[in-house]
Amino acid sequence: MPLKVALQMDPIGSVNINADSTFRIALEAQARGHHLFFYTPDRLAFVEGRVLARGWPIEVRREIGNHVTYGEETEVDLGDFDVVWLRQDPPFDMGYITTTHLLEMLHPKTLVVNDPFWVRNSPEKLLVLRFPTLTPPTAIARDLATIRAFKARHGDIILKPLYGNGGAGVFRLDPNDRNLSSLHELFMGINREPLIVQKFLPAVAKGDKRVILVDGEAVGAINRVPQAGETRSNMHVGGRPEKIGLSERDLEICRTIGPTLREKGQIFVGIDVIGDWLTEINVTSPTGIQELERFDGTNAARRIWEVIEAKRRA
Repeated sequence: MPLKVALQMDPIGSVNINADSTFRIALEAQARGHHLFFYTPDRLAFVEGRVLARGWPIEVRREIGNHVTYGEETEVDLGDFDVVWLRQDPPFDMGYITTTHLLEMLHPKTLVVNDPFWVRNSPEKLLVLRFPTLTPPTAIARDLATIRAFKARHGDIILKPLYGNGGAGVFRLDPNDRNLSSLHELFMGINREPLIVQKFLPAVAKGDKRVILVDGEAVGAINRVPQAGETRSNMHVGGRPEKIGLSERDLEICRTIGPTLREKGQIFVGIDVIGDWLTEINVTSPTGIQELERFDGTNAARRIWEVIEAKRRA
C-alpha cells in the first residue's frame, strides 16, 4: 500500500546525491511506490490545532544536476500523512527543538521518524552517558575549573561543543597544550551551552567507525579515516570512508544499546566507535548508508522502509 511521506530536511536541491542519506531514503521510498513531499524546517507551522507545512510534491532520480523534480508549491496538513521524516541537520538549537515539539503533536497517528520526543531528549553526545561502561572518560561542563581538572587527570583530551555536528569546533588538547583557557573564553562568548570533553583515543588514527543500526539492530559499518595531521575523521571535514566489518565489540555495543533505541522509536541511528569505545549515538540526522551500500552491497534504506511499513501495517 503506497504511503504518503513528508521529508523535513535541508534544501534537497543542493544535496550530494552520492552521499546524502536522506536522498537515498527518498529514492528507496519512491521505488517502493510511496509518494514524496518535501519541505524545509522553516516552513513548518502550527495553526489553530493543525501542524502544517508549505512545500512541494517531488520526484527524485540519481542524475547529477537533475536529481529532483518539484510539483506545484502547496500547503499540506501533516496529519494527513502516513510518515514524516525529521531529517534536517543540526545545530541542535531552539529552532530544531521547536520542530520536535510540533511534530510530536502528530505522532504516533502519523509516524515521525525518528520519534521526535526522544530525538529531543536523546541528543547524540548526551544519550551515550546512559552507557558509561561503553564510553571513554567523559565530562560535560561549562565551568573551566572542572574541565581543567579533567585535563589534569587524563592529559590528552578532545574538547568540543555539546550540540555541534560534522566535526565543527573539535579540538585536541595534548599534555603540552596551553590553549584551554583561550578556547574556553572563545566558546563561552559564542553561547551559554556546556562543552563536552573526552579522553583522547589514539585509535582514531586507524579510523572512527560509523555503525548503522535499524530499529536497534546493527546492519553494517564503514570506517572514516582522518586526513594526515587531522584529528577529526568526519566526512564533512575530509575524512576518507573505507570498507570495514563489524567486530565482536561493535556487536556487543549494539546489543547493549539496541533495546533502548528500539523502545524510544529511533529507527535509523548511526553510532561512532573509536577502538573499543562508543563516543556518540547519532539520532538527529545520521549519515553513512550510501557508503555502506557501495562497500558491502548492504541496502540499509530498504531495511529502514521494511521496518516503517511494518509499523504502518500494525
